[in-house]
Amino acid sequence: MTAQPAIELRGITKTFGHVVANDNVNLEVNRGEILSILGENGSGKTTLMNMISGIYFPDHGSIFIDGQEVVIRSPKDAYRYRIGMVHQHFKLVDVFSAAENIALGLEDGEKFNLKKCAQRAQAISEQYGFEIDLGKKIYEMSVSEKQTVEIIKVLYRGADILILDEPTAVLTPQETQKLFAVLRRMRDDGKAIIIITHKLHEVLSLSDRVSVLCKGKYVGTVKTSETNENQLTEMMVGKKVTLNIGRSEPKDPQDRLVIKGLNCFNRAGVQILHDVSFSARSGEILGIAGIAGSGQRELLEAIAGLQHPASGEILYHNPKTGAIDNLRNKTPLQIRELGVRLSFVPEDRLGMGLVGNMDIVDNMMLRSYRKGKTAFLSRKQPKDLAESIIRQLEVVTPNASTPVRQLSGGNVQKVLVGREISSSPTVLMAAYPVRGLDINSSYIIYNLLNQQKERGVAVIFVGEDLDVLLELCDRILVIGSGYITGIVDARTTTKEEIGLLMTKAVSHETKGSEKGETDEKQ
Repeated sequence: MTAQPAIELRGITKTFGHVVANDNVNLEVNRGEILSILGENGSGKTTLMNMISGIYFPDHGSIFIDGQEVVIRSPKDAYRYRIGMVHQHFKLVDVFSAAENIALGLEDGEKFNLKKCAQRAQAISEQYGFEIDLGKKIYEMSVSEKQTVEIIKVLYRGADILILDEPTAVLTPQETQKLFAVLRRMRDDGKAIIIITHKLHEVLSLSDRVSVLCKGKYVGTVKTSETNENQLTEMMVGKKVTLNIGRSEPKDPQDRLVIKGLNCFNRAGVQILHDVSFSARSGEILGIAGIAGSGQRELLEAIAGLQHPASGEILYHNPKTGAIDNLRNKTPLQIRELGVRLSFVPEDRLGMGLVGNMDIVDNMMLRSYRKGKTAFLSRKQPKDLAESIIRQLEVVTPNASTPVRQLSGGNVQKVLVGREISSSPTVLMAAYPVRGLDINSSYIIYNLLNQQKERGVAVIFVGEDLDVLLELCDRILVIGSGYITGIVDARTTTKEEIGLLMTKAVSHETKGSEKGETDEKQ
């Protein structure tokens, strides 16, 4: 018996000016299956899903729901055809409760009754095995809880075709397994589920079929049971790619940064980092793992001079002079004037790392304009650097004069990472450097980080994919709620151990013993 497609796309084309985002794409998703969408950055995955969910309208082509051609001009139309999309960046009101967010904006012709809405949402939660407190405020929730609210929100509106964009990007392994269990129950209930992800091991463990896009074109669809990571990668990039992170042993590791008793508070006076102590050594990659919002960002910003710790020491061991400088409370410029080569790839690319309205060349100049000897700036070296980064990192852009804001998120990331590495640092801190990058681009970045390590650079890598942390890093520091809950050997630990450390509660009474355990593992 032939499966009935829940949704079918025929000849879908979408252009933005001269850029063809989707070119004559054909795709279908059956009821009772999970379909993964794979493709390099800029291959048109999100654009295609945005047309199904009513955010964009196709220039050409047709969309069929249960065999009937439909026109989807808005998200409201999409909901009418029982299509719901859970975006990577959640669309929730922080000061509202989960139940209030779920019911927000729904027009069902009846008088609003929050209690009745909460009861219906609770029934959906119990049906699929969600764990959620519907009375809890969004700002009090973890990332996985917020994602649960988003999924219940689309189910509450009757969606039986669900689209999830990078659903596991910031989840622990335990949270990911819970989500997968829920999605399988939804599939078994006859729902059609589409997932955009870059994590190939998750694609192979969860989905029934995989569809691949390459440069806006549809490449093909394969059964998950009949494929592997190498075949999928080759389909994505059009050539054979070796998926191997070549981790070398650290050579003569020396302390480069030593952090002692670091405490940080945010603007509201809430303590973000609690007595953080560790060392980063030359010629090794120190990974940092933790649930989003556990203090990773504040830790790196404190080292880079962007946050002022309340107490503690940030000791930099200068490899040339042998001097030890305390970087605490120094500005980024003062840190650089000390001769400290500290490069920082921040989590917020356009908010902190690059200027969106400036072109690629000008963004290169942000690192070097103070070196000029006259009032006039030379663009030759920055232009050469920009063109070198475009070539080496395969940045998809018309030219080096293109404003950064016109690039896809993955290509913005390549420009930023390339610029920071080019400054020949002695310490390189990279926060989520491959977030949003396709598999091929990710491995280019991993290899660049390994090259820095082999040159004697102390690399601090904040990542969200535990498989990558285990394969790339030498040691992994785990942070939970601003406390260090453990430092482990990446070669001998497991994902499960790291996942437990990420969710481990640390009280003030146990902090001292926990610190002792951390020191012992170092």
